[in-house]
Amino acid sequence: MEQTRADSNESESQLEAWTVAPLNMPPDARGLRLIGVIGPGTILLGLSIGSGEWLLGPAAFVQYGPTLLWVTTAAVILQTVLNTELVRYTMYTGEPIFAGFMRTKPAPAFWAIFYSLLAFLQVGWPAWAGTAAGAIFYLFIGRLAGANDADAVYQIGVATFLMCVFILLFGGRIERTLEILNWILVVFIFTGLIGLSALFVAPAGWLAGLAGLIGFDLNARAFNFLPTGADWSLIGAFAAYSGAGGIVNLMLSGWARDKGFGMGAVVGYIPAAVGSQRVHLAHPGSVFPINATNLKNWRAWWRIAQFDQWGIFGIGALVCMLLTAVLYIEFIQPGKDIRGLGIAAELANAMATRGGVMMTYLVALLGAWILFKTQLDILDGMVRAVTDILWTGSARVRAWRGGDVRVVYYAVLAVVIAWGMIALRLTQPLVLLELGANISGIVFVIAGLHVLYLNTTLLPVELRPPLWRRLGLVALSGFYGIFVWLWLMGGFIPDPAKGFVFRFLR
Repeated sequence: MEQTRADSNESESQLEAWTVAPLNMPPDARGLRLIGVIGPGTILLGLSIGSGEWLLGPAAFVQYGPTLLWVTTAAVILQTVLNTELVRYTMYTGEPIFAGFMRTKPAPAFWAIFYSLLAFLQVGWPAWAGTAAGAIFYLFIGRLAGANDADAVYQIGVATFLMCVFILLFGGRIERTLEILNWILVVFIFTGLIGLSALFVAPAGWLAGLAGLIGFDLNARAFNFLPTGADWSLIGAFAAYSGAGGIVNLMLSGWARDKGFGMGAVVGYIPAAVGSQRVHLAHPGSVFPINATNLKNWRAWWRIAQFDQWGIFGIGALVCMLLTAVLYIEFIQPGKDIRGLGIAAELANAMATRGGVMMTYLVALLGAWILFKTQLDILDGMVRAVTDILWTGSARVRAWRGGDVRVVYYAVLAVVIAWGMIALRLTQPLVLLELGANISGIVFVIAGLHVLYLNTTLLPVELRPPLWRRLGLVALSGFYGIFVWLWLMGGFIPDPAKGFVFRFLR
């Protein structure tokens, strides 16, 4: 069936207009078949575990207590609303959200540069490979890495980073490779965390954690939402990575497209370099006409997307943060600052006296695997986002080397690899991770409203989000706006001694 041009106000930009095609019926998602249909939510959950749940969350809980878990509750709910709205756009258009942003004023080039810069500032640092190196160092040396071990940790970090690159070279559909690895990760992590928590966490720890989900302090018998005199850089980073985090959330739409959600099945996907055939990836999206059959198929796709995000990502991110919170608080002295080269092995080291050697090394292995897998997903997500931006916005890029999107993807990957080797030398990996996490708060403030604009102007009336979802996107921007202000200004009242903006200007 020959496609025709869509007549829609998406043509306000200089990008090519959407084409039109029928919406495919979704695959059978009854019972256990649903596991094979979903997938992007699993990738995002794996990313969430590696940054918030295993690094920044524990650092915040150990210093300030489990009452901060209310931040995770609010963040996960608001991020899941954002995630489903990202998928809404992709299921209708077959485009990743970055292409949608480029369809709005002032111009595609403006938004391409803007979001590429934010992606670089947030996730352009291979911080997860660097922190994974600390856990790997512990596995082989048997102690936490210190300042004198910086060279060894750097070398391990480089090797870890390059291993991620190696994996991205193979397979058929890159998204499918990440999906399989993340299912293994999620099952391994939840089994491990539930087992460790059941064995070692006292009832009082569980009660404190559960109360913390709503911000209630059992010791003070009062609500305690934000600690006085806190390190706002840490708190802002923790809030942003409670869940996925900024650009990482936006990456979801690319994985949903490549998984074939909705109209994603029509436009193609990004294949791997080895073990795959060349696949045509359309640069304008493709939409479906509004009729009874397509709307029925849409509702079926929407149910799959809802389960993928609320059932896998949402519940999984919240439960995993609770489990890590009660474990870290049980084993590590309150008030300790664990942010160092060995942060990924802090829990393993603390368990040495109670868990025995086998348990200690199992937890260190758990940390290394979590962070390695997170770096793999982050690396693909960033390269994928930049590739989609270039592929959508530049006819010259699409024509390069015969229009093979793999060439663009791996050219971008080569640049990111070269930069990663330099970035790992700049400072401690966790410093880079904390900076990137706070940048992701800025992404949430802007992207939440940008997605709201897209889905209430470019989509047909029948597919636009209801009022409560629109309010959720506004709330997301407002929620993270508070933490961005605290980070930049050093408190609700600007404090030149603590605010990032003051330190940056000095």
